[in-house]
Amino acid sequence: MIRKVVLNSRPGNNGQPVPGNFRVEEGDLPSDLKPGQVRVRTLFLSVDPYMRCRMNEDTGTDYLLPWQLSECVDGGGVGVVEDSKHAALSKGDTVTSFNWRWQTEDVVDGAGLQKDCVSLLKALLNKMVPGFQWPKDWFFLLFQLDPQLVDGHLSYFLGAVGMPGLTALLGVREKGHVTAGAGQTIVISGAAGACGSLAGQIGRLDGCSRVVGVCGSDEKCGILVSELGFTSAINYKREDVASRLRECCPKGVDVYFDNVGGPISDTVIAQMNEDSHVILCGQISQYNKDVPYPPPLTASTQELLFRKNITRERFTVLNYVEKYEEGLMQLSQWIKTGKLKALETVVQGIETMGETFCSMMEGGNIGKQIVQISV
Repeated sequence: MIRKVVLNSRPGNNGQPVPGNFRVEEGDLPSDLKPGQVRVRTLFLSVDPYMRCRMNEDTGTDYLLPWQLSECVDGGGVGVVEDSKHAALSKGDTVTSFNWRWQTEDVVDGAGLQKDCVSLLKALLNKMVPGFQWPKDWFFLLFQLDPQLVDGHLSYFLGAVGMPGLTALLGVREKGHVTAGAGQTIVISGAAGACGSLAGQIGRLDGCSRVVGVCGSDEKCGILVSELGFTSAINYKREDVASRLRECCPKGVDVYFDNVGGPISDTVIAQMNEDSHVILCGQISQYNKDVPYPPPLTASTQELLFRKNITRERFTVLNYVEKYEEGLMQLSQWIKTGKLKALETVVQGIETMGETFCSMMEGGNIGKQIVQISV
């Protein structure tokens, strides 16, 4: 008997998700594997802000399909092969997927699966032609992982040495235009989240002289400064962001890693220097609103971008697949040498998935939000 999480109801395009939007059900798996199939046991599941759009009937994007009512939902996951009738996968292999079903165990078709994550991602993107909808054509994608890459912390494949890590690294490098020795100041919103906590560290490692984080609690601010090497941090719930930015960024802002959008981003952009750069990564403050992505800016902010020649281009990590292998190796090396610290908030049990997702959407996590399903 397995347990799985299904979409019980939709919050509505302008609604805030609640745990009751999800429900846990029991079910059975096939007793015998067909040729090419594998049975996997789930170790870790990820909850991420982008999943909010999958709760709507229309996700607003052509590469993500909506979750269907009363059907098992999916996202990033890590597990272990328990049984296999696929030539390339053996019992005991550690595997992962971008659309791992939220259930304790699963039986999946191994046809076309590859062990190498970079080759798999390249193959996936080669299929992303007009009319292709992910994950419809590639419903379940697995690849073998080397635990040594993450110093044995398998959950890091969902965070620091996974898509959030690549997003932080490539976002800073492809859109931030950081130059070592130039004395640049980088500001990160959502700085204590999965991506933001890494982006700030990467900005420092790549040469920024001043790293400022914006987050939602004094505890998070303290961790950013004392554990992650941020120069300073601002609690937007308690402090005046504009005045604190002027204190923390006396020479203005050169790079802004934007994870939240809304008024916080307007405030940061107002203090950016000429020819500076906004890394448009996420807009979590707007995800419960029925607006296009990226959400439209205020007229005054748009005028400021134009007048100061500030670049603000949408960043999508899927556009940089040729840099994945080098990026994953860099992230892994930093993790193993202690130069990059991976923060996680880990909750136990599949029955907590709905509550944990809603908590993450409200900033209840520090670092990557993970749910551990088994050991």
